[in-house]
Amino acid sequence: MIESARSIVAVESRPRAPRRPRRRTGLTVGRVFGVPLHLNLSMLLLTLLVTVTYAEFARERLGLSPLGGYLIGLGFVVSLLGSVLLHELGHALTARRYGIGVRGITLELLGGYTEMDRDAPNPRVELLVALAGPAVSALLGGIAVAATLAIPDHTLAHQLALQLALSNVIVAVFNMLPGLPLDGGRALRAVLWRLTRDRHRATEVAGWVGRAVAVGTAGLVVLLTVQRVLVPLALPLMLLVAVTLWRGAGQSIRYARISRRVPLVDLGRLARPVFAVPTGTPLAEAQRRHAAQGPPGSAVLVVDGAGRPVALVDPAAADAVPVDRRPWLGVDAVARPLAALPTLPLGLDGERLMAAVQAHPGARYVVTAGEDVVGVLHIADLAQVLEPTRKMNR
Repeated sequence: MIESARSIVAVESRPRAPRRPRRRTGLTVGRVFGVPLHLNLSMLLLTLLVTVTYAEFARERLGLSPLGGYLIGLGFVVSLLGSVLLHELGHALTARRYGIGVRGITLELLGGYTEMDRDAPNPRVELLVALAGPAVSALLGGIAVAATLAIPDHTLAHQLALQLALSNVIVAVFNMLPGLPLDGGRALRAVLWRLTRDRHRATEVAGWVGRAVAVGTAGLVVLLTVQRVLVPLALPLMLLVAVTLWRGAGQSIRYARISRRVPLVDLGRLARPVFAVPTGTPLAEAQRRHAAQGPPGSAVLVVDGAGRPVALVDPAAADAVPVDRRPWLGVDAVARPLAALPTLPLGLDGERLMAAVQAHPGARYVVTAGEDVVGVLHIADLAQVLEPTRKMNR
C-alpha cells in the first residue's frame, strides 16, 4: 500500500497507494513536470539537523569559519533534497507513463513520497514503478562517485561530491531492501504477485518482510552507534527511520487484509433502514414512535408535508437534549439536512463503495435508490466487515 534512509546522507522514498484525502501540514511550492510538489513542515527539522551536523563536519575537515560551515551545510541540504526529488520523479513519471495518475510529491522529514491515484494494474508495471526511483538514485550516485574521484582531496567540492555520492548510493541500496514500504518491498510484491496471482497475499508477505527489515535496521543503527561508526546525534533520527518502516509495513499488512475483504461488502445488507417522521414533530414524540414502530437499528428520517425526505436525525445531538426539553423541541433542531450528508447509490459494489468513502469521508452516508432514501450506512458497520477482529467505536 505504501515507502527513505538518512543520517546526514540517508533519505527514504515511499510511493503511496491511494488513500483517504487528508489535510496537508505543509506548503505547495509549485509543479515539476506537471506534478504538484509539497514541502512538509517537518522539513524544517531536517534542514536544521543536517545543516548543523554537516557544518561541524565541514569546519573540521576544511577549516572553514562558522558562517562558512553553516552555508555549506545548508547547500548540502538543498543538494540532498534535490536528489530526493529526482528519486520521486522517477516513480512519478514512470507511473504516469503507464496511465497511473500522480496526485503529488511530498518532501518531509524522512525523505519523500509519491502519492498515486491508484495501484499498478499488473505486476510488470508495479515492478517498473518501484525500480524507477532507486535507478535514478543509483545514476546520481554514479555521477557523484565519478566527480569525487576526479576532484582533488581536501577541497570543498570534493567533500560535497563525496557526501552526495554516499547519500545517493545509500538511498538506492537501502530502498532496495526487500520489504514494504521500501521500493524493494514493492519489487518483491510484484514478483510474488506474478508468481501467486494474488496481490493481497503478496502485499502481506512483503509487509512482514518489511517488519523484519525495520527490526534489523534498528539493531544495526544501535550497533554502529556503539562502535562509533555513527555519531550519537544521528541515532534518534535513524531509529525514527526504523519506526517509520515498522509502521509502514504494518499499514501494508492491514491494507492487504482489508482489500481482500472488499468483495464481501454488500451495501444493500449493510445499510440500516430508515423510519420517517414528519417535520415539526416534537423530539420526544419522534423518539417514542421510533422505539415503538421503527426497525431495530434504524435511523430517523425527517420528511416534509409531501413525504419527501429532507433531513436525518443526528443521534448524538438528540441524546444531548435534556429529557424535560424533548417534548418542546422539534425534531428538525437535531437533524442534518440531507444536502449536507454524503450519499451513496444502492447499486455500488465493494470497490466503488470504497472509492466513494475515501473521496468523501464521513461517519454516516445516505443510501439512495433514485430519489428515495432507502437506508443509512454507518462507517463503523463498513469497518466491521473489513476488519472484523478490530474493536470499533460505535
